[in-house]
Amino acid sequence: MDSSVMFKGLFFKAASAVAVSTALIASFGSQANAQSVIRADGSSTVFPIMERAASDFQKSGGSRVTVGVSGTGGGFKKFCNGDTDISNASRPISKKEIDACRAKGISFYELPIAYDGLVVVVNPQNTWAKNLSVDELKRIWEPGSQIRNWSQVRKGFPNVPLKLFGPGPDSGTFDYFTEAINGKSKSSRTDYTPSEDDNVLVRGVAGDRGALGYFGKSYLESNKSRIRAVGIIPRGGRNAVMASDATVQNASYQPLSRPMFIYVSTKAAARPEVKRFVTYVFNNGNRIVKQAKYTPFPQPAYGKILANYNKGKLGTIFGGEAQIGLTINELISRETR
Repeated sequence: MDSSVMFKGLFFKAASAVAVSTALIASFGSQANAQSVIRADGSSTVFPIMERAASDFQKSGGSRVTVGVSGTGGGFKKFCNGDTDISNASRPISKKEIDACRAKGISFYELPIAYDGLVVVVNPQNTWAKNLSVDELKRIWEPGSQIRNWSQVRKGFPNVPLKLFGPGPDSGTFDYFTEAINGKSKSSRTDYTPSEDDNVLVRGVAGDRGALGYFGKSYLESNKSRIRAVGIIPRGGRNAVMASDATVQNASYQPLSRPMFIYVSTKAAARPEVKRFVTYVFNNGNRIVKQAKYTPFPQPAYGKILANYNKGKLGTIFGGEAQIGLTINELISRETR
């Protein structure tokens, strides 16, 4: 055989081997990079907290964290299907969701991350509704409600059409509000403008003089020039209470104060980058939550929650049932036992 032909054959074989090796390295590298991405999804209410946490973690040299907004219910669907590592939730996981996770072999850690005061908001041009009672909110939002005008809400309110904006049924905020106000989860009138994105609700209320809506406190804090909160008169009470860190912490803003959570699958928790991220979040919990404009726990509480996570405390303390009116101290006491 001609030596030049033999040389060319050897050259092409070597080149092919290098190409295959390079492709394999690229493939393994791609898989490693995909594995190092931490995937979170769920509540739009918890989103500002996790967005801040993800950004700060990445700036500190941590892995990439993606944060989706499909609502608490939508987030749990993905989580229980094994599609995400962390589920952000503005209510505890439900029995149906626990069963769905169990069916797919998904076990999890439940980590409370902050408290929220659900705010009821109106357009700034609304000069009449300074406060609303829980009973008035129930008459507005209960299934089959015929209230279409502000004059029907309270004597003395003007003849202005009432236009409602609120979270969609996949939202944990929707679940908590309807249970707290109407007495039953998923029990709400349906003739309103729904969205899982709270920014859409802000724009809706800001654009209509007769609008009324509700969502997490952080979205009010970021849009105070566009919307206005009303005080809430609790059942059996006389005085209206405004949502604030102080009224959420001392449990006087009732029944619209509620805890928020992240859920971490045990499979994800076994990955070192996820462990580093969760550790970062709870070591900096008080600061992150304040910057996201929610009500934080005392920093020592974040340390206790993280310690239970590191000890391997699995499951939920709620048994798949929502609990209205749970105070911060009650929550932390239960979670850190």
